[in-house]
Amino acid sequence: MANLITIKKGLDIPLQGMATSETKEDINTDVFAINPDDFPGYTWKAAVKAGDEVKSGSPLLYAKECEEIKLTSPVSGKVVEIHRGERRKIEYVSVRREGEEKVSGFEKSDSLILNLYKSGLFAMMRQRPYDIVPDFNAKPRDIFVTAFDTAPLAPALLDSQNSKYLESGLKALASLTEGKVYLSVATGSGITSSVAEVFEFKGPHPAGNVGTQIANIKPVNKGETVWTLDAVTACRIGKFVETGELDYSTVVALTGPCIDNPHMVSTTIGANLATLLENEIKCEGGKVRVISGNVLTGWRVSKDDGFLRYPYRQITVIEEGDQTDEFMGWASLSPKKYSVSRTFPAFLRGLSKPFKFDARIKGGHRAMIMSGEYDKVFPFDIYPEYLIKAILAKNIEKMEERGIYEVAPEDFALPEFVDTSKLELQKIVREGLDYLRKETM
Repeated sequence: MANLITIKKGLDIPLQGMATSETKEDINTDVFAINPDDFPGYTWKAAVKAGDEVKSGSPLLYAKECEEIKLTSPVSGKVVEIHRGERRKIEYVSVRREGEEKVSGFEKSDSLILNLYKSGLFAMMRQRPYDIVPDFNAKPRDIFVTAFDTAPLAPALLDSQNSKYLESGLKALASLTEGKVYLSVATGSGITSSVAEVFEFKGPHPAGNVGTQIANIKPVNKGETVWTLDAVTACRIGKFVETGELDYSTVVALTGPCIDNPHMVSTTIGANLATLLENEIKCEGGKVRVISGNVLTGWRVSKDDGFLRYPYRQITVIEEGDQTDEFMGWASLSPKKYSVSRTFPAFLRGLSKPFKFDARIKGGHRAMIMSGEYDKVFPFDIYPEYLIKAILAKNIEKMEERGIYEVAPEDFALPEFVDTSKLELQKIVREGLDYLRKETM
């Protein structure tokens, strides 16, 4: 029987545009890209050049620190571009699908971990502390797998088609640690495992965040390392182990108030967004913001030349709101305005009803207000305000005392949403983790 954990601190943001279960097949996308910024912790170098022919599973990039660790092509075809930004930093490598699908083979005689390196599956996992692609030198104390997502408008992670490889994936992961594999599921999901220790979670977001699950199951202490991944990646690993095939397919939820008919799309990771969003956006009167991911932690991308970013399962489109003209502005008593603190009368109609959010900050940057507002949505046994202050001061001793080894930027997404000071908390935490890693490793 699964262990039950109830999360009481948190917040479910009632955003309009939940995708229906209807799934359409993507038949138009022919260009796909991998972005190295989605895989922090390593310096990525190009393994190909423009015009090279590649197979599905062929390396596009490799890690400078360990050349066996690769980022691989999701399709077979021809490399279109190695797009570089400032200081020739690689922003993405794009591939145009051409001809019949050709698949790169992997040596069965190689170890599991080596094949995970070469296939790109290793880079789809994360390590705590630091929230990076796992250090190839570090051995995980435990491995945590999350099988549900509670972020705004997030789709279900598992269905009957991909879940059949979950147990094989968990078994493979168990061979990579001397500790345990923990599987976190939503209460009532019915998901079980004979390999992993299963925990059921119920409660508001961030109950589906792996950081919340680790904090409530077995927190990370200084000197310890754990690996994390979602159940979709675990299923990809299971299929790779069982069949030798790399599965780059994904089902993406097109969500948000600016999607005409929110639904699911069956496509391939790294897909071009221009084709996925063709004739789907209905807010043409004003500017829209396209987010690869959810509104709290996703990447802002271009709807014309952007690509589906890791973890490749959601696109959210909302209005920018910069052309909005509201009567009385912030002083309005409109029931269409949302407020966590009940500043507006919308709570009288029930905050569970969807709201049409836009991208406006609705406030100005100011000094941190020690009001305890972070604590209401932060289900960790640490003091988030004090941790943020220690990071800003670059005080490593205080950062360690206040729990920085337990957290990742996504854990501060809700505090950032409710923050009256409008601080970029996720950016602050990311910079703090990078600084700590640089100074201590």
